[in-house]
Amino acid sequence: MPNKSIQVKGLQKSYKQQQVLKGVDFEVDQGSIFALLGSNGAGKTTTVKILTTLLKPDGGTAAVNGFDVTSKPDHVRQSISLTGQFAAVDENLTGQENLIMIAKLRHLAAPRVVARDLLMRFGLTDAANRRVSAYSGGMRRRLDLAMSLIGKPQIIFLDEPTTGLDPEARIEVWKIVKELSDGGTTVFLTTQYLEEAEQLADRIAILHEGKIIASGTLAELKKLFPPAKVEYVEKQPSLEDIFLAIVGKKEEK
Repeated sequence: MPNKSIQVKGLQKSYKQQQVLKGVDFEVDQGSIFALLGSNGAGKTTTVKILTTLLKPDGGTAAVNGFDVTSKPDHVRQSISLTGQFAAVDENLTGQENLIMIAKLRHLAAPRVVARDLLMRFGLTDAANRRVSAYSGGMRRRLDLAMSLIGKPQIIFLDEPTTGLDPEARIEVWKIVKELSDGGTTVFLTTQYLEEAEQLADRIAILHEGKIIASGTLAELKKLFPPAKVEYVEKQPSLEDIFLAIVGKKEEK
């Protein structure tokens, strides 16, 4: 049995009178890519904020890298990195300066070497000394991901990492995410792009109206989809077909 990087049980969270998470349960295997799918307002970002210690849950438990997010938040923070929906880079600094700053904040030896290696890995060497304000959206996202890898975190949270990127830049990010997982890093991904989850995820969970309504591998989720009725050609359902069918069923009840 693989070790569990993340374990969530009965997670609840409300804002004022609105309950956003209504008892969420899931587990994430170490070194895997886990995708949390859901429409706007489903509770994806709230879940990420709780798992990354930015929000306290109202009920239930969540452990990241074996540490409870409520009682041992400092231990959790030392194990993780978070990349949000918008690139958290300083536009007044160069790409190299952004990386050096984070390496120094993480008290790493030889921050310039760390920055140089990451610039090379993310294809940003030629833009190293340019201000980030002159970067394209794809370049900013690559720099943001590079910054999140400083210190070699065991678990990386990517909250809708390709929002607003063109298809070419999105594919670049996908490649980086796959490389991270191949290297043993656990990746927790939220996305509205169903193709993204289809391409990347080892396991997928669908969050709808504050609850996980389906989870499993893509193959397992396909079994929830009604079989094709046409006898001649059996159309394999896409993840988009499955998502809409499952969410639609829940809304009918």
